[in-house]
Amino acid sequence: MEMGSFPFFYVAAITFLTALLLRSFLTKKRRRLPPGPALAVPFLGHLPFLKKPLHATLARLAARHGPVFSLRLGSRPAAVVTSAELARECFSSDLDATLANRPHFPSVREVSFDYTVLTLANYGAHWRAARRVAVVHLLSARRVDLMSDAVVARELRALVRRLARLTAGGATARVELKRRLFDLSHSVLMEALARSRNTYSDDGADMSQEAREMKDVVDAIVPLVGVANLWDYLPVLRWFDWRGVARQLADTTSRRNAFIYKLIDRERQKQQAAADKQEEEEQGMIGVMLSLQKSEPDLYTDTFIAALVANLLGVGTETTSTTTEWAMGLLLNHPAVLKKAQEEIDAHLSGEPSRLLDKKDLPHLPYLHCIISETLRLCPAAPLLLPHEAAADCQLHGYDVAAGTIVLVNAYAIHRDPAEWGPAPEEFRPERFEHGGAEGKLMMSFGMGRRKCPGESLAMRTMGMVLGTLIQCFDWARVGDEEVDMAASSGIVMFKAVALEALCTPRAGMETLLQKL
Repeated sequence: MEMGSFPFFYVAAITFLTALLLRSFLTKKRRRLPPGPALAVPFLGHLPFLKKPLHATLARLAARHGPVFSLRLGSRPAAVVTSAELARECFSSDLDATLANRPHFPSVREVSFDYTVLTLANYGAHWRAARRVAVVHLLSARRVDLMSDAVVARELRALVRRLARLTAGGATARVELKRRLFDLSHSVLMEALARSRNTYSDDGADMSQEAREMKDVVDAIVPLVGVANLWDYLPVLRWFDWRGVARQLADTTSRRNAFIYKLIDRERQKQQAAADKQEEEEQGMIGVMLSLQKSEPDLYTDTFIAALVANLLGVGTETTSTTTEWAMGLLLNHPAVLKKAQEEIDAHLSGEPSRLLDKKDLPHLPYLHCIISETLRLCPAAPLLLPHEAAADCQLHGYDVAAGTIVLVNAYAIHRDPAEWGPAPEEFRPERFEHGGAEGKLMMSFGMGRRKCPGESLAMRTMGMVLGTLIQCFDWARVGDEEVDMAASSGIVMFKAVALEALCTPRAGMETLLQKL
């Protein structure tokens, strides 16, 4: 290149860069972005101003900025939806497919098998294959019926039997419900996944050895992902991992994966040893997927199976047990509601006082269903659902949403919107669901649209049977005079900030039934 060509090169480069900057500026000027907080910190955006719990902070911001508003989360743009009308627009129209992706945060890459678990996979062929397996083979109506009859009922009887031993002779026992409910949910899923029965160190144990192992893994992963969240919005911080979060996540994920692959290997050995081919309904979910692997090995790899198992264990166990814990806390703070639910069960079972309720009874217990619905309204397990991401530029409520924007739907706020739910939406009133009173109102505890949770039927059946049986067999009371603390933690799953403890006493007239278990 001749010396004289350098000035031309510089002029051309500067002209090109100026044109790019001008185009970017004009594009931004032409875009009609949702309103949002004006004050932001360079590089950090609005992150320093978002207090915990996040769903409550976003609800307060919606009161100021409207039903959809913008945030800057470090390097990531976000749009927050906080009205039923806009939620329907997002997931009940053509926009649903555009918003069906998930943001891929660095902190969950290893935990999610490189973003291949069902809940975090992007919308596409892999996600469709995983969801088809979940819906058709694992969580079909027929399989949910079988699980309710064989698995949920059996594990529930075991829980009641352990509580009966603690309260033998009419004694009152102080019980931590969180761990026992987690153990029950875990037991149901383990039996469904691998036909694996939990073992207990003693009859008074509040958790099985297997459930304790998985709970330790879950409890270790959740706070590490929370600590690492700054990576997700400020990638440069990955180079300054002074707290060793990456190493801890890798170690904990390795423990979880070893547990899951052990289940897969054990199920494969059982299949190889079986003389006769088992029907699909007789197999655990892992067995079903290993059978599918024989016909399509490239699709149903061990990693595919492990990712689906990890998803079901992690999400299914925590959400079901947490919602039941919230329901018990609400009932303890509203003893009149608890009494009314017990009276409904007693009246329905008046001709059969010596048996536990089962799945066939649930359609005849409308008030119990109202309690569960009201709990899901006030305490959705995922208060912001799972984050969505725009796959392409689109419009929402007349505003421009750029590709790559994180879309958060605040189910917690929508469920408490007086415009949707009338006066006193923050009060626990199961009666609002009676006689079709909530018909047409938006409930999105299990999500909406393409990414709606496929386990809703199993979760609702399990919660109905568990909650109904606990209040059928025992009287429950607060540990002290003060109301149960209903403060919530901050995170993808809305846990109770304080684990629920309650006083448990056998109900009058239940002695014969409890002794038979």
